Amino acid sequence: MKTYDVIVIGSGGGAKITSPAAKLGLKVACIEKDKLGGTCLNRGCIPSKMLIYPAEIARTIKNAKRYSIHNNPEFSVDFAGLIARISNTVDADSASIVEGYRKNPNIDFYNASAKFTDHKVLEVNGERMTADKIFIAAGSRPQIPNIPGLQGTPYMTSTEALRNTKLPQCLIVVGGGYIAVELGYAYAALGCEVHFIVRSKFLKNEDDDVIEEFTRAFSRDHHVHLNCKTTRVSCSGGVFTVGYEDADGFEKELKADALLIATGVVSNADTLDLQKTAVDCGPARFVKVDECLQTSVPGIYAMGDCIGRYLFRHSVNFEGEYLFDTIFGGKPKRPIKYPPVPHAVFTHPQIAGVGLTERQAKALGIDYVLGVNSYKSSAMGMAMMSDLGFCKILIKRSTKKIIGAHIIGSEASNMIHMLIAFMCKDGTLDDLLNMIYIHPALPEIVRNAARKAKINLEQCVVRGA
Repeated sequence: MKTYDVIVIGSGGGAKITSPAAKLGLKVACIEKDKLGGTCLNRGCIPSKMLIYPAEIARTIKNAKRYSIHNNPEFSVDFAGLIARISNTVDADSASIVEGYRKNPNIDFYNASAKFTDHKVLEVNGERMTADKIFIAAGSRPQIPNIPGLQGTPYMTSTEALRNTKLPQCLIVVGGGYIAVELGYAYAALGCEVHFIVRSKFLKNEDDDVIEEFTRAFSRDHHVHLNCKTTRVSCSGGVFTVGYEDADGFEKELKADALLIATGVVSNADTLDLQKTAVDCGPARFVKVDECLQTSVPGIYAMGDCIGRYLFRHSVNFEGEYLFDTIFGGKPKRPIKYPPVPHAVFTHPQIAGVGLTERQAKALGIDYVLGVNSYKSSAMGMAMMSDLGFCKILIKRSTKKIIGAHIIGSEASNMIHMLIAFMCKDGTLDDLLNMIYIHPALPEIVRNAARKAKINLEQCVVRGA
């Protein structure tokens, strides 16, 4: 049996352990069954944004006449060339990681699947290995729903949609989460007719006002079928037929030359034969960890999508850095303390959020006030001729601290960062207002929301008195 100081299963967030541990002189085994870089680099964040950014440019061109700019509306998209550029870029990046690992004498890279055979024993390519410290960063994969007829058809998940070189004439998207709306939007903006079949509502974990605004805006540009249950799928002669039950209980069907299934993700922990160890997993196959990210087996840790806390690359990066610092970096062992964890949805309109939604604040019984300001009620919003979007800030009444912020509209993923920063420093409403904002710039929307929160706070105090 081979013995290592460290074994890392997964090369996405796991990279936060592999290279830093090797730099300390520790002997590290990195096990990755796919391409190095994990989901984010190869089939997630990076290639999807490389597709969405050109899609946004295409949308801007299509809508240029709103700004008295006229162009030939029959512009063309070299979809195959676009996908080839994206694939070549991420493949080259992944290959560079391989080369770096191979040159490092302290890293053994295994491009294979890992299976546990005992508590701290793994089998990889027929070889058995163990280590004092094992880190599970196995990630997640697309969830495939049990729809009659789906199996055996050439449907796409996000993985295939980001490598597909032929733009379909018509695409059906089953799902209403962030992957569904991001990729469906990109395909639509680049010239494809897209239909969304959504079981309940879009982006159900967002703030309710954000969901309502997004649905209103998104439905103007796409074919949206809400509160619908997909009942069957078939494919013949390159044409998909998708049956669904609409909101009134009537059976209907759609036809298209492509189908994207985007109904969520599942943990990859179930591929590791963890049942042969004492590592506990929950009913959704997510690995259970304690407040220090250790599993029920001492010396085995887990992080990222496979533990199901926050399914973002930026959150697993934080977890990986925490584990390295507390286990190898000399910092005192302490429970992980997450700062406010933000997120963004890169579609149109763009969405970003951090902290509590209004729904969560009510459930927790928090006494709060709101500040809401629309994009159009700002100088830059007027210049952009914006007819959608807003910033919404939740302020705890007793402390004036910011407990949540949600933005829907242009550059939401950038604008949210000022609110993230304030929240990380326990910022208050007064802090938001005691700064000079560049005029005219989009962050004035945040300032105006803060001003409205102050008015609401003062009015509530007067009424309370």
